[in-house]
Amino acid sequence: MPSSDTSKNLSDNALPMQSRAVHKPPVYYQLSIGLLKPLYRLQVWRRSHARDNYQQEVEQRFGKRYPAPPIATQTPMPAANLNSSSINISKQNKTIWCHAVSLGETNTVAPLLDVLLACGYRIWLTNTTQTGFARGASRFAEDIAQGRLSHSYVPVDSPAVIERFLNHVQPIAALFVETELWANILTKLSEHHIPSILVNGRLSTSSFKSYQKIGAVSASMVKNLSLIIAQDNDSAKRFRQLGAHSAQIRVAGSLKWVINTPKLNDNVADIDGDITHKLTDIEARTSDIAADLGIINRPIWVAASTHSGEENTVLSWQQQLLSNSALAEVLLIIVPRHPERFDEVAALIQKSGLIMARRSAAEAIDINTQVYLADSMGELMNWYTLADVALVGGSLVEVGGHNPVEPASVATPVLMGIYTQSCQSVVDKLASVGALYQPNNDFYRPLDSVDQAIKHPKSVDNKMLLCQQLKYWLSHLTLAKQAGQAGAQMTEQQQAVLSRQLSMIEKVIEQHAMQNVSQDLN
Repeated sequence: MPSSDTSKNLSDNALPMQSRAVHKPPVYYQLSIGLLKPLYRLQVWRRSHARDNYQQEVEQRFGKRYPAPPIATQTPMPAANLNSSSINISKQNKTIWCHAVSLGETNTVAPLLDVLLACGYRIWLTNTTQTGFARGASRFAEDIAQGRLSHSYVPVDSPAVIERFLNHVQPIAALFVETELWANILTKLSEHHIPSILVNGRLSTSSFKSYQKIGAVSASMVKNLSLIIAQDNDSAKRFRQLGAHSAQIRVAGSLKWVINTPKLNDNVADIDGDITHKLTDIEARTSDIAADLGIINRPIWVAASTHSGEENTVLSWQQQLLSNSALAEVLLIIVPRHPERFDEVAALIQKSGLIMARRSAAEAIDINTQVYLADSMGELMNWYTLADVALVGGSLVEVGGHNPVEPASVATPVLMGIYTQSCQSVVDKLASVGALYQPNNDFYRPLDSVDQAIKHPKSVDNKMLLCQQLKYWLSHLTLAKQAGQAGAQMTEQQQAVLSRQLSMIEKVIEQHAMQNVSQDLN
């Protein structure tokens, strides 16, 4: 919840009106963007020509051709509280543009987009990376097919390209997920009086220092935002230090908590009943997935969203586990973060001498299989559901850690390395109920006295501590299950963040519509 300095004299019912002031970035920024456009086009070609989608990506990034806009809806939107005014705001042709950089941001914002679609809005989703674009296409395939959502790559930050994009999409608001902001895009939105909202805003120390180096550009960006919905007080403080006014900022918690279980119900009074039903469903789903893969009575752990430098570590751990007679049947599932590394990871597994089966080759898992390479897209939650323990990648190397709520939401206990700056507040909450183990995390509260002893020896290497905890949970599956259930309950308790952010977004849209009506009347 907001700290006192962030929320002073502010409430959800008193959100800032869209400012008519336009804060243009420095001239040097605009000149730099113009000079870099040809180099950026070359970069797009280098990374996309091998995938046969270079033409599509270039056309969309440079404003040459876009998909058709979403189909308009006749669903009426309830009027805002306009002091008994009879004005009704219709959602017909009301499209919200949402920009999610890559895979993680797309997954994070998906439940919010689901709710906006259910409310009758239409969505135009853009991505920057090819991994994010692929995820957006698969996650919203049905909405795209039915015309509720349109999907493209984000336009380059060039005023002329952005103008063409906005003329085509005609958004009533623009949402940007977590951190990535572009100065010319925000300037154009401000010029067109389109409210721009940073949802799930996060500004780490390293990102803050980077933005400080281009202080004038950063100040123009945050000042052009209509609303910044920050994940935590530290991020809110950093946005203010970049130039945002306190009236632009709210702290609402992280949407990462609702990545897999979107709901609008703030009432958690009957949470015990909800979580019991949910855990029963998870157990049934686990049995179905295990049966489909032919896995019977084997301890399983997953190393998910791994990056270069992490697979060798987890393969070493697997070898140590297999050398223990009590864990001789343990199965490791590896899910690399980026599909372009699938073959590289397969080669690492073969080099390790461990017996491998590959998902992409439809190779069966039998009693001799020691490592299963899940080189597929869109199945991560299946592997989290199946596993007894999950290591979330990007945390053994300096990436910042990926979202631990994904395994926690399906009652799987979590291991993470020390590099979790991208999600530290979530890590700490899960650690505080014993659902996530991170070496030397002071919030960690283990569920039993034996487990307690694992966290103390700070002289021991962090990776060795993680391996010890992995071995402990796999050797005590009942306790691992209890830890996972604590994570699922914590996840359930955090669901209100979705309704909070949704309410803030809708209020900005409604207030902007009121402002336009008022100006038209004058």
